[in-house]
Amino acid sequence: MSFFTNIFNGSENQNDSNTKINWINLTDLGQLNEIISLSHEKPVAIFKHSTRCSVSRMALRQFEKEFDLSDKVTAYFLDLIAYRDVSDEIAIRFGVQHQSPQLVLIKEGKAVYNASHSDIDAEELKSIV
Repeated sequence: MSFFTNIFNGSENQNDSNTKINWINLTDLGQLNEIISLSHEKPVAIFKHSTRCSVSRMALRQFEKEFDLSDKVTAYFLDLIAYRDVSDEIAIRFGVQHQSPQLVLIKEGKAVYNASHSDIDAEELKSIV
């Protein structure tokens, strides 16, 4: 596949064999209650991704390349184009401004890390977990 196809391809496969992340697709508002509950036992990362944005795609690929916390963090993937209502509710429940791409880390039911665009950094996430 060419460089431009990788960046601008409209289809998503967050379960790509090149990723070390076992993504859980976030598709339902009810899952936010599960995330809050889970975050009391293990931190939960939510990656909000726009399937229409090349910057979001590059941030996702970079994050997937660097992320190695699967044993310490439960990772959720949100296609915010398809599930905008879920994205909006994340902003409300966790008190974070909507961004895309965006990474939100939930611990003890609260957002403790929130980064967007080029500020999304798996290494920084490690220091918080």
